[in-house]
Amino acid sequence: MTAGFVHLHLHTEYSLTDGLVRVGPLMDAVSSAGMPAVALTDYNNLFALVKFYRAAIARGIKPIIGVDTLLNSGQPNEPPSRVVLLCQNETGYRNLTRLVTRAHLTGKRGGAPVIDRAWLAEANSGLIALSGGRYGDVGRGLLTGNMDAANESLAFWREYFPDRYYLELLRTGREEEERYLQAAVELAAATATPVVATNDVRFLRRDEFEIHEARVCIREGRMLNDPRRPRRFSDQQYLRAPDEMAALFADLPEALANTVEIAKRCSLSLSFGENVLPEFPTPAGETTDEYFCAQAREGLERRLKAMQDAGSPDLDARAQRYRERLEDELRIISGMRYPGYFLIVADFIRWARENGVPVGPGRGSGAGSL
Repeated sequence: MTAGFVHLHLHTEYSLTDGLVRVGPLMDAVSSAGMPAVALTDYNNLFALVKFYRAAIARGIKPIIGVDTLLNSGQPNEPPSRVVLLCQNETGYRNLTRLVTRAHLTGKRGGAPVIDRAWLAEANSGLIALSGGRYGDVGRGLLTGNMDAANESLAFWREYFPDRYYLELLRTGREEEERYLQAAVELAAATATPVVATNDVRFLRRDEFEIHEARVCIREGRMLNDPRRPRRFSDQQYLRAPDEMAALFADLPEALANTVEIAKRCSLSLSFGENVLPEFPTPAGETTDEYFCAQAREGLERRLKAMQDAGSPDLDARAQRYRERLEDELRIISGMRYPGYFLIVADFIRWARENGVPVGPGRGSGAGSL
């Protein structure tokens, strides 16, 4: 990578409440600026992942996958802090998807999904962490003057993210930002912790700031002209070009260089178009195909016995037509490697019926086949 800066903290429109960036125009802008890579770090979700990844690859841009998420410190009266997690590889991707899922299922706090710090101690491999700037746990300690809290948080990150934790530096013109930056640089120098520059991107162009603010107000139920509403964003959170970032951080060239270094360290390769189903448990000695075919044939015989008049003269001929049709279907289903899918659908349909849950015959090809 020859460019001097890569954006590593960026919200798209899939952040829903505080991002305007559309994936297609983003890739056009990144390509025009000569940046070799760009990160996706939407708020608490990976909704844009597939669209973002495909669009980046199509333009010859390296996609970096991540999430900007809330973090629970474990203190009962302390609000969640922020951290940006980036995938280095497939292991990191799987850990990140599990963390985000767990936050949505069991980590809700005030309606927002929150990752518990203890979870990161268990699932941190393959992930790089950016501190979240003044909104992170270290930043919060620095701004409040609580160096014990800042050092305790930093010790956690250095223990579980060795050589994978960076103090995030921003210059977007927001309140307390420069005071945080100076304190973070001093802490970085004292503890040999690397720093990285980001622009916490929410929109592509500076003139989109008011549109972004309108979206934020809709979410918060406020009016744009309300003098009491919090101003958490600035018009500088656009997709700055590398030369703009170079001028902005001319005094901290290592913070720019580390964006490229992190981009080099993140190499996630995803495959699409492959069907991956769970392995359905079958009796010992039987393959999925054998078990599926045996279940289907037994089911057909039960239905023939229940539906047909035993005294009918053409009973065997009629039954044989169904048996032949079933064999044709089994041949097609096995050839397409779908037996596991049919067994899975049958399993939850059966469970629903046995547990008094109203349910139909299944769905799609399962319900439409013999």
